[in-house]
Amino acid sequence: MDNSGMYVGLDIGTTSIKVIVAEEVKGQMNVLGVGNSSSEGVDRGIIVDIDKAAQSIKQAVSQAEEKASIQISDVVVGIPANLIKIEPCSGMVAISDQSREIRDTDVQQVTISAMVKNLPPERQVIDAIPDQFIVDGFDGIKDPRGMVGVRLEMRGHIITGPKTIIHNVERAVQKAGLTIESTIVSPLALGKYVLNDGEQDFGTILIDLGGGQSTASVIHDRQLKYTTVDKEGGEFITKDISVVLNTSMQSAEKLKLDYGYADSVDASDENKLPIEVVGQSQPAQISEKILSEIIQARLEQIFGRLKQGLSSISALGLPGGIMLTGGVSALPGIATLAADTFNNNVQVFVPDQMGLRHPSYALALALVSYRANMSEIEVLVRSVLKNGADFKANNLDSQRENDYAENYETEQSQLEQNESVSEPKGRSKNKKKIGQSIQGFFHKLIDD
Repeated sequence: MDNSGMYVGLDIGTTSIKVIVAEEVKGQMNVLGVGNSSSEGVDRGIIVDIDKAAQSIKQAVSQAEEKASIQISDVVVGIPANLIKIEPCSGMVAISDQSREIRDTDVQQVTISAMVKNLPPERQVIDAIPDQFIVDGFDGIKDPRGMVGVRLEMRGHIITGPKTIIHNVERAVQKAGLTIESTIVSPLALGKYVLNDGEQDFGTILIDLGGGQSTASVIHDRQLKYTTVDKEGGEFITKDISVVLNTSMQSAEKLKLDYGYADSVDASDENKLPIEVVGQSQPAQISEKILSEIIQARLEQIFGRLKQGLSSISALGLPGGIMLTGGVSALPGIATLAADTFNNNVQVFVPDQMGLRHPSYALALALVSYRANMSEIEVLVRSVLKNGADFKANNLDSQRENDYAENYETEQSQLEQNESVSEPKGRSKNKKKIGQSIQGFFHKLIDD
């Protein structure tokens, strides 16, 4: 795939909307333009007013267009992790002509077959991720096109989410005069962009601290295994400061950004800060320490709830530790506070792009990078999703598929029986112990 094309990442956040125009050439990302506007019509990561959100998107896009000197029409949009589900999927189709090479349409049909399942009416497939293809029993194939076979299988995962959330995002983008080129689940894009190969392989917890909510995700074996969302973020810290100090939200936000510490241990009790108190003509004085104690209290609540979800799946023992990103993670001392709360190694990710060296830009950059680095086969599989209801399983020969499935199961059963007879006993016991160890370590995650 030629990755020298231009892509536009759209991050619809609770407090701000960010647009990044970039191109990636041979692994190098070149940012051409950036737009950033205050977010309206978005609450806790979810669009609640389509018209207001569309207007905010227009403003951010307009800024990016001016800086990049281009007209933006297609965007790559991030979908929040609220109520998403990650489920294994598998499908199989028969190739009509045994002498014919496998083509794009066959890959699309096997994807449809893998996605055929009874979803609740309120849910929708956001993404389909192929792990491997199998041609006539030969597995581990990344791209089956050009091969000859009579049976094509796909095994992978689908990510589903609430239709309401997805529909509101799509409508807001359309009302802004744009076309959605791709929708990508935000933690999936962040995991690929923020974590290195080792962290993705061995397992790492990624925590995105946004303005309206905080999302913890588990990346393991280069796959998104788990997400949990806490409905509080940086906006709640600002509200706490405003209420406790009796000051406006604007003043509270400025105090947080200019003088705030995530860990009150780093703050000074001697440094006094001027506070514009509502109803008073003269500013009051407050110590840096008290401000940081307000911030720390809210962060400890957020981290505590995320910890409960991560502990329930035994994820806190992963070798990669924890990576923080999102605007709130820019607070000084937050890595130390998180390390104390989670009892784990914690890092803060900061993009290395010139002019964008702030964690709040990580998602917009991740969306561009993820799309630019998608393989041809991944794009082909996702094309089924883009066409939505137009792709149905009507073209599949159900009877023939069932016949092949029955034959395949018989063959696999015979192979397993043969292996159990011929396999050395010591090896069999060793495999069983390894399997039990993995299940104990990741007992509630998808482990394929």
